[in-house]
Amino acid sequence: MSTNNTIYYLSYDDIKDENILKNHIYTDLNTNYYYSDDFSCDFYIHLAKSGFISTTTKYDDILYLLPELQYEYALLDFEDLHISKKVKKLIHKEDYIFTINRRIDEILTKLDEYHNPNWLIEEYKELINNLIHYESKYVDFQILSFEVSDKFTNELIAAEIGYKINNTYTSLTGFSSKEKKYNNYGKLQLILLAQYLQSNNYHFWNLGHPYMQYKFDIGAKMYKRGDFLNRWERSIN
Repeated sequence: MSTNNTIYYLSYDDIKDENILKNHIYTDLNTNYYYSDDFSCDFYIHLAKSGFISTTTKYDDILYLLPELQYEYALLDFEDLHISKKVKKLIHKEDYIFTINRRIDEILTKLDEYHNPNWLIEEYKELINNLIHYESKYVDFQILSFEVSDKFTNELIAAEIGYKINNTYTSLTGFSSKEKKYNNYGKLQLILLAQYLQSNNYHFWNLGHPYMQYKFDIGAKMYKRGDFLNRWERSIN
């Protein structure tokens, strides 16, 4: 697929305009990245609702929001969930604690330790903190964190941050311990998260880019942009 090296500025008005969004942005198959200096809660939520997954980029020491309407997405339907033998053994060991929205501040700090560069910084980190307590007037949006901790030491082993929109969940970023004794606990966190989403009647899990093998190892499938948007719009509207 040919790509356009130009990154266009994206405004809140662009996203709110159904004609621009559906007849120009969605159909432009040569463009995936856009940029903005708008770190407001409403703009971010509207981006997410429209299928964008946003990271950041720096240019001339200025941080910009980098919304991406991906060419392809990895989605997990829970009937396709695959649990490896190693993870099944960890589940039965019961030496961990699985929590939700308990340690988000610690996660935001640890992301700096585990990712270099880490795109969840500065204004984006402030935005995430604002979104935790923000109630949108037009969509069921919520920042979520999922954590696996050592049952005996309370050490945070693996965790991620994402968001729900209606009956969908989208991953943003996460980490897992590199200590040998915690091998496969990152995969355990993914499986426990998937089981939580399934038991709470989520339609599917949007894992974002389909370029990492671990996503397919747990049962995800790849969707082209058009196919993704068709499923997405049915679930969030």
